Amino acid sequence: MPSLEMAVLGILALILLAAAAHAADAIRIADFEGKDYGDWKVEGDGFGPGPAQGTLPGQMKVEGFEGKGLVNVDQIVQSDQKRALLPAQREIAIEHPYLHLPVKNGARLCRMRFVVDDRTVREFVIELADAEPDFRVSSDVSAFKGKRLTVHVDGLPTESKGLAAIVQADAVPGADGMYKEKLRPQFHFSPRIGWNNDPNGLVYHEGEYHLYFQHNPYGWKWNNMHWGHAVSTDLVHWKELPVAIYPHQFGDWVFSGSAVVDQENTAGFKTGGEVVIVAAFTSTGRGECIAYSNDRGRTFTDYEGNPVVKHSGRDPKVIWYAPGKHWVMAVFDQKEPSRGIAFYTSADLKQWTFQSRIDGYFECPEIFEIPVDGAKGRTKWVVYAADGDYAVGTFDGKAFTAESGKHKFNYGNCFYASQTFNNMPPEDGRRIQIAWGRIATPGMPFNQCMLLPTELTLRTTEEGLRLFAEPVREIEKLHGKRHAWRNLALKKGASPLADITGDLFDIRAEFEVGDAAQFGFTILDTPVTYDAKAQELACGKCKAPLKPEAGKLRLRILVDRTSIEIFAAGGRVYMPVGCIHPEGHRALGVFARGGEAKAVSLEVYELKSAWE
Repeated sequence: MPSLEMAVLGILALILLAAAAHAADAIRIADFEGKDYGDWKVEGDGFGPGPAQGTLPGQMKVEGFEGKGLVNVDQIVQSDQKRALLPAQREIAIEHPYLHLPVKNGARLCRMRFVVDDRTVREFVIELADAEPDFRVSSDVSAFKGKRLTVHVDGLPTESKGLAAIVQADAVPGADGMYKEKLRPQFHFSPRIGWNNDPNGLVYHEGEYHLYFQHNPYGWKWNNMHWGHAVSTDLVHWKELPVAIYPHQFGDWVFSGSAVVDQENTAGFKTGGEVVIVAAFTSTGRGECIAYSNDRGRTFTDYEGNPVVKHSGRDPKVIWYAPGKHWVMAVFDQKEPSRGIAFYTSADLKQWTFQSRIDGYFECPEIFEIPVDGAKGRTKWVVYAADGDYAVGTFDGKAFTAESGKHKFNYGNCFYASQTFNNMPPEDGRRIQIAWGRIATPGMPFNQCMLLPTELTLRTTEEGLRLFAEPVREIEKLHGKRHAWRNLALKKGASPLADITGDLFDIRAEFEVGDAAQFGFTILDTPVTYDAKAQELACGKCKAPLKPEAGKLRLRILVDRTSIEIFAAGGRVYMPVGCIHPEGHRALGVFARGGEAKAVSLEVYELKSAWE
């Protein structure tokens, strides 16, 4: 017989013995949070090598345990007090715009809801702190000012102080210290508090770049998907606004999508003088849905006819196809065993007709038209999905025909789910992309970030048409002190950059390869190295093929506290690398090994924080 039953009987016996003992305070006997079972002896094959970290593959979902580890039972405690997990509630008269909720990473995940006028207005899960929190999250309740709001919590331990610790305030908690944190990117967008992933709804409208994004406003981990919102007038300085789209109901989360400006009011949503912004997104409980805003994208109203498309898939990207005067939706479409992008068309954003499908793409699709070599009279269409690998071809408003691809877009370790801006002004004409930067920030009240906005161009190369990526020119607004050299011989030995210290840089260099075996930079203890023999560029474990141009090599490197973004050969190679290095050696270095190389030109700009 497996020892599982014997182990459970042993645990029960221990609990009975513990209950008979006298103790003034609760004593934790076992919490199973370590890598092994501690003093517990395992016999037979009923248990694995250590405590399970939540739900195992193939299991039904396991909920209600404390911390991260469990072994059939969890948190064996000896106490004089009966302990139970009970529903709890607290009524609050709303007098201020924010409720601050205490969060403890690793705490029991509780389900919380706000009820106003007998109606649930918010519902989410939260790692509610029973005692001292790691940080506080804020929920905007300004819409309920003057009303009584009841906070309901399911599964709260009887001794928890979490519900009582909820407070009201006029501002986001800890605002004075925000954007100064140890791991806070200084010119890459990240939300004030909580988790972010995919950029959504990138759209330019009336002088503002709108960045909506996948957001858990109630915790550090992925969960509770809302659309967060930030705006910028220059793609560098961002202002976070309140949550733009809340879930329809608990479990029906707001997944990724896009936004368009309905200039001609084709959907009929316009109610005032403002041009309507329409968001298209995946509602996990309904399908592809739309919502509309009559206040410049600040708040959205759910379309009562949702869903507008029902299928097996997600992440709608909507664009206006001018030649056909209709809308196009490119949406991830999953028909096992294939994955691809389906194309739908609509005259009014409400009624959609399936037109075609292409295989070989996974989630977060993108499609756009782009000039070839900057010539407006000659364009091609580009299609890609979350990994960024793209095809170039033609599009007739209904079907995409690939002429080349898929081509690799990025060589980094943190790029995912990029999207480009809709409705860019004609006088600008740029194709601007933002991607999710998958860079965890442990110990911080925020998690993840966005990569730097980049300008995409389609250029002719010896291999055919290829996308190039370069930093948006607006990054120069952050330029500080400039250091410059010309015709600098690089040999083994001291670095001429040794006196330049910091963690925010814009580095621009052109090298003559010479006879050096390797050359490059050291940045916060991270090497960026070009191997001349292999014709390969590397940063950490990331590598990319790169041939010199007439014996020369061009590099552009943007350095932030948690990332190094490399643009080589004018953007032909794009390598965004996430690396946590706040404790790294802060002096820059430039080097050559196995021979001599020459920096024909070398510029280092110290950067200011975008949050100052």
